[in-house]
Amino acid sequence: MRRDLCDGVGIARLLNATLVLPKFEVAAYWNESSGFEDVFDVDFFIQQMKGFVNVVKELPIEIASKDPVRVDCSKRKGQFDYVESVLPSLLKHGYISITPAMSQRRDRYPLYAKAALCQACYSALRLTNTLEKKALELLQAIPKPFLSLHLRFEPDMVAYSQCEYSGLSFASAKAIEAARVDRKPWTGETARIWRNRGKCPLTPNETAFILKALAIPTNTTIYLAAGDGLMELEGLTSVYTNVVTKSSLLSGEDFTTMHGNTKAALDYYVSINSDSYMATYFGNMDKMVAAMRAFTGLYKTIFLNRKAFALFTSQGLKGKELTEALWKVHRDDFIMGRGSALPDCFCEFNL
Repeated sequence: MRRDLCDGVGIARLLNATLVLPKFEVAAYWNESSGFEDVFDVDFFIQQMKGFVNVVKELPIEIASKDPVRVDCSKRKGQFDYVESVLPSLLKHGYISITPAMSQRRDRYPLYAKAALCQACYSALRLTNTLEKKALELLQAIPKPFLSLHLRFEPDMVAYSQCEYSGLSFASAKAIEAARVDRKPWTGETARIWRNRGKCPLTPNETAFILKALAIPTNTTIYLAAGDGLMELEGLTSVYTNVVTKSSLLSGEDFTTMHGNTKAALDYYVSINSDSYMATYFGNMDKMVAAMRAFTGLYKTIFLNRKAFALFTSQGLKGKELTEALWKVHRDDFIMGRGSALPDCFCEFNL
């Protein structure tokens, strides 16, 4: 949502349009009703965006009763030209709603649009005072130094990947099956190719193996940045014994009354301020955390290489041979700076 909001700012600047603060559509995932103002400091955001993009909290009365004209921007290939494809609809209807565009070429934005996007991403979005105070309290409670680990192995995540796993507990297998709906797992050669492309989430057990291959001491304090419903966690905690979570550090009352969005915001805050950050996936949160860490000069950021792990294990590598191969590939990834910053923001210029 943070990424989509920053993109929305850039697009609004491209179109010379006013941006209406978005409504969070998350009920389908987390069954909650939190809004923008529950996570971000609205007044600060609007103030910081002055001179870049005009932002309003609500629609003007004269168009508030109308449904927006929805414009599909979800093209997956090539550059999406908003001026050419979206501006005509905005000029015609005066009020439009756009879908996020995963394939945006932000590097081709004119400098004024890049400036607006960067201002939103790095300067204008801050947590509410209440939430930031809670995040700081959480950060201070974690023994230092610590590694923040973003682990993705929830039932919906595994179901979406269409990957099959052996050796899971009955409860995990049942939860995954319930989340699959019509997304049946790949089988045979297709399943092998899919896994070797790095499409399958790492299990906690596989994650622990890679961390050991990277010579991360097993007594390292690890803050687990993860959503509710994480499966097979004992595969990690049986090896790394100093694992802490939000639920273990916050009071029960604090934790149970928080929305999924605000819990995720705590993970984000802790992760951008951690001594080091590792992610088992290359998702939106990981990209945003890595970008902010790079922006503030924190470069100890590594993405665990699922593709390399799948390829090496499919080739029959085991034990010391597998450990050495994993260490080398992650060393090369780190030297190349893979994922250590978003290349599409250029913040070293003035308007």
